[in-house]
Amino acid sequence: MNKVSVSAAAAVADIPDGASLAVGGFGLSGVPEVLVNALYDQGATGLKVVSNNCGVDGRGLGVLLASGRIARVTGSYVGENKEFARQYLGGELEVELTPQGTLAERLRAGGAGIPAFYTPAGVGTQVEQGGLPWRYASADASRQAGGTEPVALASPPKETRIFSGRPYLLEHAITTDFALVRAWRGDRHGNLVFRRAAANFNPLAAMAGRVTVAEVEELVEPGELSPETIHLPGVYVQRVVRLSTEQATDKHIEKRTVRT
Repeated sequence: MNKVSVSAAAAVADIPDGASLAVGGFGLSGVPEVLVNALYDQGATGLKVVSNNCGVDGRGLGVLLASGRIARVTGSYVGENKEFARQYLGGELEVELTPQGTLAERLRAGGAGIPAFYTPAGVGTQVEQGGLPWRYASADASRQAGGTEPVALASPPKETRIFSGRPYLLEHAITTDFALVRAWRGDRHGNLVFRRAAANFNPLAAMAGRVTVAEVEELVEPGELSPETIHLPGVYVQRVVRLSTEQATDKHIEKRTVRT
C-alpha cells in the first residue's frame, strides 16, 4: 500500500511515446510542474494531452509544447500561450476545444466508468454541427492556398437526442493512459487533499488516468488525514511523489495586476 515513489523521475519513467495524459491545473494554479519537468527530462514524445489549458510559455505543459513533444491537446482554453497558438495555426498541433464544463464531466465520467452522457452545452453551435478545426494544414499548404489556413481535420457532428422537449448532445467520456496531478496533502496510500483553487481539474484528471501520479506538497502517514477532508480516495492514485520545500513553494502567478 506504500505508493510513494523514490523520485519524480522514477514515477514517470515508464510513460512511453504516444501516451495519453490527463493533467491537472488551471492556468498556473495546481499544475504538477515537477512531474511535467521530469517527463521533459525523460524524453517521451508524441503525447496526447487532456488538460484545461496547455500551460504558458516556459511553464507547465508549455515546456513540453515548446519542445515539440505534444501531438494533440484536448482542452477548453488556449490562454496566452503564443507557442500553442503558433503550432495550432501552423498545422503542427491537433487541438480539440471542448466547453469547459463538458471537459470536466468527460473526465469525471471516465473515472466513474460512465461511457457517455448527454449535455445541453454546445447545442446549436459547431460543437454540435461539426466543423471545428482540429488541425490546420501545414504552413506550406497554407501558402499554396494563398495565405489562408485550410482545415486539414475538422470535428465531426455529434449525436443529438430530445429529452423533455430540449435537445442534448452525446459526449463521450475520457480515460487516459496516465494522469499527472498536484495535491496539497497526501498520504502513503494515495489519499489526496487539494487546497483552494488547486482543486480545479486535479481530482477529475486523477480519476480519468489508468495510472495516476500525484505530486504532494506535504506527505503524511496513513490515518493522519481525516476521512471527511479527503477529496480524492487513494483507489484512484497509483504513485505519490513527495515535493521538497523548494518545489512546493515554487508557485508563479500567471498575471500580476497592480494599482498605480
